[in-house]
Order: sequence, then structure tokens, then C-alpha cells
Amino acid sequence: MSTLLITGGAGYIGSHMVLKALEANHQVIVLDNLSTGFKQAVLGGEFIEGDLKDKKLLSDLFKRYRFDAVMHFAASIEVEESVSIPVKYYENNFCNTLNLLSVMLEHDVKQFIFSSTAAIFGDPQYLPIDTQHPKHPLNPYGQAKWMVEQILQDYDLAYGLKSIALRYFNAAGANPSGKLIERRKKPTHIIPIVLQAAQGIRENVKIFGTDYDTPDGTCVRDYIHVNDLCDAHLLALSVLNHLPRSTAYNLGNGKGFSVKEVIETAEEITGKKIKTINAPRRAGDSPCLIADSSQAKKELGWTPRYPDVKTIIEHAWRASWVHDACFS
Repeated sequence: MSTLLITGGAGYIGSHMVLKALEANHQVIVLDNLSTGFKQAVLGGEFIEGDLKDKKLLSDLFKRYRFDAVMHFAASIEVEESVSIPVKYYENNFCNTLNLLSVMLEHDVKQFIFSSTAAIFGDPQYLPIDTQHPKHPLNPYGQAKWMVEQILQDYDLAYGLKSIALRYFNAAGANPSGKLIERRKKPTHIIPIVLQAAQGIRENVKIFGTDYDTPDGTCVRDYIHVNDLCDAHLLALSVLNHLPRSTAYNLGNGKGFSVKEVIETAEEITGKKIKTINAPRRAGDSPCLIADSSQAKKELGWTPRYPDVKTIIEHAWRASWVHDACFS
């Protein structure tokens, strides 16, 4: 059992990770500023409201607990917004991460799992995208994450801080128990948006770009179940002590689905017709992102349990109704 600090633990992926870590008998401390997260999504452990830019708060926190490792989920994540407000992404995703790493080193905590992203790769030069693929981010969101990955390599060499960066492709779905959903104050991911349309919460779904060089003209993404992501984090935690050097893994299912295919699958699952509106491309979007996760499977022993996008959407749909009925 480890004592873990989980930053951003009131957010979508972070809250699922808190639940998984508690089920694995870890002691969990959650730090979140609630700018996009929800306190009621934290289903255990100790919750502390605070911001990573507050180094005094961080220092006090590390004095109070003897953390074995830090899992860092706190970040701004909207690609389009990062293009129009880059300062927000460089301050929150890069500078605040440096604050956290600085305090970790001051308190001799040298195990770090970083929530990274496939956005670091930019337009793929080949598919599927392996860990060695060239990194050419198309937007400040991806650029800030890539900057942190590079810093982590330097911090390992200089300070012995061991880290694993986990590069998510498209996180989706919900805990199969229905205890948690993908709740956001302003949803930007396609699956929750599509399911809101199926529930009548929104009138339509905008398809941003229908002229990409893909089979049906819409963006293609590799969707990965949030629980599978969390399993990978626990496996990464188990090997941190034994790493000869810091590393990174891609996390996806190796199969892409277009926006139109996701909408059609959601219509099949929900039995609802979903109205769509064609809209211009969004700045910073890549046409196609599909993961080669073979390195994570080989070195972490990771095997996704829910690789099918239909199952991912089914879990999200069922959880949205269970949560509305039981957890509101």
C-alpha cells in the first residue's frame, strides 16, 4: 500500500483513478482546485481544495504526509481553447507542473506518473503511432505536455526523479458500476456530447470538419476506456521503483473510429436519432490518431479489458442514467 497524492482527482479521469486506487488499498490524498472538477466525484480518500500555483500550500501538504508517489492529472485540456488562450495552458499545464516537481524534490518524493496526451505527436507520419514517433504538437495543449515530458527526462538525469508519462489517446466511458460518469461543466469530448443529445439535454451535435482525408471525411480517434487507463496507472506505479530510467507509454486500443461512426454507434445503443450539424474544422485538430500500445502491453503487462467502442459508449450511457437516478 502506498500513500498517493492525486492532483486533479475531482476531474473525470482523476476521480476514476481515485476510486481504482482506493480499491487497490492505497491511501489517497486528492488535490483539486475545482475549476473543472466536482467534489462529489471524489468517492473516498482525503480531499483538499487548492491550486498547484500555490507553492506554500503544496509545501505544507508534503510536510503533512509522507507521499510515496504523485499521480498528476490536473490540467486544462481543451485543444481549441489552447489555440486561442495559450497562456492558460502554458501556465497551468507547464508552470504549475514545475511547481509540483519542485516541491516533490524538496521533500524527497521521486516517483511521478504524468498524464500526457497523444496531442504531442501532431499529424501522424505513420499509423499506428508508436512511442518513438516524432513529436510535433499542433497546439499549445500538446506543446505544454511535450515540454513537461522533456523536463521529466532532465529531472531524472539530474535529480533521480523517476517518472512514467502515459500518453492517452481518447479517454472515454465510465465506471461499469455506474458510480462515476464523465461529468464536465462544459463537455468538449464527442461521446458525452453525443449522449447529451440522445438524452435531449442538447439539440444537436456539431461535426467539426467533414473534409478530412479519412474514409468518411470526419476525424478518426482511438477511444480507450477510462477504467483501462486507470489500470495502466496502477501497473505503472508498481514498476516505478524498478525503472532504470524514466519512460513513456502510449495508451490506446489500436483501432480508430470516426466521429460519424461514434454517432451511429450511439444511436444504435440509445435507440435515439441524433441530429448533427456540419461545422468548420477546429484549429489544432489532427485528422487521425491511432495508438500503438505494444510497449505498454509488453513492459507493463497491460491488457485493455474494454477495447470495443460499443462497450465504452454502453458504459457511459448506462452510467449517465444510474448516476442521475442515484447520485444527483
